[in-house]
Amino acid sequence: MENNKPETGSCSFRDGVLMQCAPLAMAYTPMQQSSQPAYEASQALVRGTLFPGLDLPFMNIVNKGSFSGTPLGELMALDFVIKELNLYLDTHKNDMEAFQTLKATIALYKEGKERYVKLYGPLQVTDLDVADSYTWLCDPWPWDYCDETED
Repeated sequence: MENNKPETGSCSFRDGVLMQCAPLAMAYTPMQQSSQPAYEASQALVRGTLFPGLDLPFMNIVNKGSFSGTPLGELMALDFVIKELNLYLDTHKNDMEAFQTLKATIALYKEGKERYVKLYGPLQVTDLDVADSYTWLCDPWPWDYCDETED
């Protein structure tokens, strides 16, 4: 059997883009065209993307939203939308509509997080700046969510 592999050390970064030992195929990711249409925040969290055009579920498997409809789920969804818009704006810095949506989502997240911390306790240790005592170790933890329908 013949050995079709190139000799070790025969290819380096100095050999250019299409060197003799180049891969058979190159991956290509097309540039996203627009921030619209977009999923609602809770659906974006479940789908794994804010943008329907990028929604390509692996083997048609779609996540189930176990936190959907809960205060923590709402915060998680808003945080996810912020991250998605941040990534989008990294490549589309002049999209003012997306930027305004980002700012509005950040404001909603801040308001929601403040309300959540007052009602349920800190999400992060930095949330203790408004606490009267060290409540970081108090139950329930944010991930201790239990769906009442499971019982």
